[in-house]
Amino acid sequence: MRNQYEQQLHRVLSELVDMTGCVREALNHATRALLEADASAAELVISGDLSIDDARTRIEEESYEILARQAPVAGDLRTLLASLRMVADLERMGDLSVHIAKVARLRYPIRAVPEVMVPTVKSMAETADEMIASAAEILATQDIRAAALLEEADDAMDDLRRSMFRILLSDEWGWGVEPAVDVALLGRYYERIGDHAVSMGRRIIFLVTGQHPVTV
Repeated sequence: MRNQYEQQLHRVLSELVDMTGCVREALNHATRALLEADASAAELVISGDLSIDDARTRIEEESYEILARQAPVAGDLRTLLASLRMVADLERMGDLSVHIAKVARLRYPIRAVPEVMVPTVKSMAETADEMIASAAEILATQDIRAAALLEEADDAMDDLRRSMFRILLSDEWGWGVEPAVDVALLGRYYERIGDHAVSMGRRIIFLVTGQHPVTV
């Protein structure tokens, strides 16, 4: 009976790692849609979001079943509580990837990102991708030192968004209001994906230590 219980807990964590991979794939497709004016990639993200939603439902149902049948305590209870919150973070990252894809689809066949902003958006996308990959690795290993390092990556993401606004507000910006609004929204979407990755890292610290990390 104990072995079955442990297998259920392991499956919840394993499915979270798998879901993280799906979110990462969605973000990469959304970024390609955005930077290459690739309508098919945008549609792939939008239609594929249902599978991410289904994964959340499945993980939540499994977690609630364990809570109801096994009444876990201590570390096992923390695992389930953290999992229920992390699955919400992952679903929201998927939703944000859809928002990025919809901006690309709205501006198709024109690329939504003006040339001057391409390096910054690429850097934000790469940073977000690295943060999601780190969150997956941390989830699999429960390495709290690596979880704390996500905060540093988030600082880099914040710096990129500030640099984006410096370009938008400069006298040299000559691409008009609509592209400026698009870029500002895109910066927010990538930044929020990073925030959710950081949130996952903090929940893993809670899972392992039983203590909420101190934030500044």
